Amino acid sequence: MNDFIVTNEAIIRLSAFLGIITIMAIWETIQPIMRLSISKKQRWMNNFGIVVLNSVIIRILFPTAAVGAAIFATEHSWGLFNNITLPLWVTLIISLIIMDMLIYFQHRIFHKIPILWRLHLVHHADLDYDLSTGLRFHPIEITLSMLIKFAIILLLGIPIIAVIMFEIILNSVAIFNHSNISFPKKLDRILRWFIVTPNMHRVHHSVEFDETNSNFGFNLPWWDRLFKTYRQHTRATETNITIGLPEYRKPQQVYGIIQMLRLPFYK
Repeated sequence: MNDFIVTNEAIIRLSAFLGIITIMAIWETIQPIMRLSISKKQRWMNNFGIVVLNSVIIRILFPTAAVGAAIFATEHSWGLFNNITLPLWVTLIISLIIMDMLIYFQHRIFHKIPILWRLHLVHHADLDYDLSTGLRFHPIEITLSMLIKFAIILLLGIPIIAVIMFEIILNSVAIFNHSNISFPKKLDRILRWFIVTPNMHRVHHSVEFDETNSNFGFNLPWWDRLFKTYRQHTRATETNITIGLPEYRKPQQVYGIIQMLRLPFYK
């Protein structure tokens, strides 16, 4: 099974990516929670456009991506898990939890350090909130994130299968919790103990500064509760949250591939 997953990693990841986009796009159409203010065609062309650009850049800079780092670590016995004996399932669970926690802290750091925030604000500058928002990142941030992943993989000796699983989870959950979908509040309250829900993460995209600096988790919700960054809801109602950043309120400021690439470098 492991050999099959590694051999077909690209197909599996692409299938999962297209599958979750299709499901959430249908859900958003049938049962949206917010009325969008910007043309979806305009936003999707730009947000998905930068995804394509990022994919090309990463493929050029890192042809084998994070899986290549895991293969290198395994072949050279680098990292903690390549030098201790644990059942594979235990290693997988620990690896996924640790990587999830480190992504949480990476997210907080990108909000805390001004030069990194300039890159990350491209993600937050989207004036609406739907599944495409979860894919909207500046190429330099994507490159830095990949380098951080490499360091984690090499330091811990994360198994190849765990890296593939984490990449699929990362993409799928990012699309899910950025989706403009509605579901029962009781279900949301239950799910928040196990996964970051759209209602929980939408708080993070509020225009209010203190709300933006909360709910940093992307998959497991425990880190926000544990490290005191959890916020249950915004001051506004769930259907009336102002999305984006206070200094960028005009579509011409935040849409257009060239504009998005230049955005971190404006004062």
